[in-house]
Amino acid sequence: MRKAIILVVVAGLFFWAVYDFVIQSNQEAEADVGTNVDDQAPDFELTTLTGKTEKLSDYRGEPVMVNFWASWCGPCRSEMPAMQNMYEKNDVNILAVNLTTQETKRQDIPDFVDEFQLTFPVLLDVEGETGSAYQIGSIPTSFFIDSEGIISYKHTGPLNEEQIMQQFEKMK
Repeated sequence: MRKAIILVVVAGLFFWAVYDFVIQSNQEAEADVGTNVDDQAPDFELTTLTGKTEKLSDYRGEPVMVNFWASWCGPCRSEMPAMQNMYEKNDVNILAVNLTTQETKRQDIPDFVDEFQLTFPVLLDVEGETGSAYQIGSIPTSFFIDSEGIISYKHTGPLNEEQIMQQFEKMK
């Protein structure tokens, strides 16, 4: 009987050690949520101009570019044709997050979308929570997020087609 109790205790300690090791390894393997390269990108759920809800985590398994912009921003205006061309010609995922709290008039957003004939999802950060979560200080700012939801590249300022393509290529 004594040997059976010792065996149960030893087996219990062994399984506890294995369990603790596995849990600790999984926690260390998970990236911290943040806005730096190699961080897990903060998830968000926003509504498009057409009323559709888009969630970043719905794109898990595919790389995605998340671009923060406003209609009055000159550099934002200069990069939109490149983003649209990449979206149309290369089947890439682009989420354009409008910092709605920074807009003068809400009508400027659909006017901007029409002017540039944008067909990728344009999301409205009406409360400013997503811009805050991503610590947006200047625009445009773009995050390239890999298929695992990890930020692989962060860029402040306008991007051209070549730069956008390079980042998507790196995430393959």
